[in-house]
Amino acid sequence: MNIEKDYIKLIFGLKLKQARTNKNLSLFGLAKITDLSKSYLNEIEKGKKYPKTDKIVLLAEKLEVSYDHMVSLKLDNNLAPIGEILKSGILKEIPLEVFGIQENDLIDIIANAPAKVNAFISTIIEIAQHYNLTRESFFLAALRSYQEAHNNYFEDLEQKVLDFSKAFHVNIETTISIDELAAILTEEYGYTIKELVFSEQNELGDLRSIFVPKSKTLLLSEGIDEPQKAFILAKEIAYNFLEITERLYTFSWIKFDNFDQVLNNFYASYFAGALLIQRQKLIDELNLFLAKKNPKPQEMIALMSSFNVSPESFYQRLTNILPKDFQLKNLFFLRMSHKIGTDTYQIKKELHITNQQEPHANEMNEHYCRRWVSIRTIEESLAQKKSHFFDAQISSYDNSKNEYLVFSSATPDPFKEDCIRSISVGILITPAVKKKFKFMEDDALAKQVVGVTCETCAVKNCLERASPPIQLEQKIRNENTDSIVQQYVAKYS
Repeated sequence: MNIEKDYIKLIFGLKLKQARTNKNLSLFGLAKITDLSKSYLNEIEKGKKYPKTDKIVLLAEKLEVSYDHMVSLKLDNNLAPIGEILKSGILKEIPLEVFGIQENDLIDIIANAPAKVNAFISTIIEIAQHYNLTRESFFLAALRSYQEAHNNYFEDLEQKVLDFSKAFHVNIETTISIDELAAILTEEYGYTIKELVFSEQNELGDLRSIFVPKSKTLLLSEGIDEPQKAFILAKEIAYNFLEITERLYTFSWIKFDNFDQVLNNFYASYFAGALLIQRQKLIDELNLFLAKKNPKPQEMIALMSSFNVSPESFYQRLTNILPKDFQLKNLFFLRMSHKIGTDTYQIKKELHITNQQEPHANEMNEHYCRRWVSIRTIEESLAQKKSHFFDAQISSYDNSKNEYLVFSSATPDPFKEDCIRSISVGILITPAVKKKFKFMEDDALAKQVVGVTCETCAVKNCLERASPPIQLEQKIRNENTDSIVQQYVAKYS
């Protein structure tokens, strides 16, 4: 795409539309006085076509503006903000097509109220700067919205996994071995797979793999475990079987150059998860687990281990299967990270199916509720020195009164030394959920009143509180002040 030519066409289209509306002419009216078709003029205004010189002369004459004004790239005060937006290329960065939005439709909206829309966009940019929202963060937020809009279930990718298993005679109902995955990459796709000690280079310490496209060489860190290796190999198969070329070359990722890479990374990861955790097998195993009246934590750990995947891959797969096959669509996914020896807990990844569930990330350096099972599993994993600590809890949110059944696993962070993380899935409790989960009434299942952050929490006498409820107190003060103001207004009206 030639951005310079596109920009020139868009600017001309905007100026034509402005000149036409200044004359109170409809497209039909302009077509009538110029003998140009309405569809042709519409294409010009939308920036899809640029007229030849004789047509520009004709349009300028009928609209009573100069030729030089029409062909100049200089915009008046009303349209100048649009020019800045178009020239910046920001619309090219936003993955509009993923959400079914046409760029020209957005330009029309901007053109119809340029000052207000420019103020709105400037506000969004300013908020992004205040919260240190990077380009990568924006792309990941867009991807999360895309996943949530589809309930994180993609039938075409599920079918692609079935197509792959048939084409390669892979039995996905059993655990696929590392050797089989590696053989497909080397024999079918011409890969060379080498294992290296990445930790010898400090800068590579967090990486687990590097793909070298020129030689089709996959470099694996010697420090990765079997589930990680299986996921990396399955993901490389996905890139090839799905014929993805715009991709990332490291795991974990270092940077994204564009949104296509973000989206394709998700597609490959989804394919890998569906390949390693076969849908029907997981459904059957979950039905057996949910039928238990008093399941033990070890049974859930055993269920995860039977798929030879990381806890994160397993929980991610739950977010595909539970909404689709168990009609549990009100759920959240969280990945929390904790630096050992500190009192800091950060949400590094989240997903909310159907609605903005609780809990959710907070970018104001507030303290997440220490009663969350997501934090407790981290603390217990360290205290009991377990490499995988699993627990479950019914969390009742004090502010909304919503209750969630939350499953959580804490394991050492495979990408950062001296860090531990927890992966959690929470399901909004409804009468239908209580029927599906037979163990909901088990007294052994912990029940806890929780908040979102300590700074906004109204729970009284909380021994786990990490900070006073300063945000909540400020909100209450403002409400009390407003109430008194309204009394004075009523008295002296």
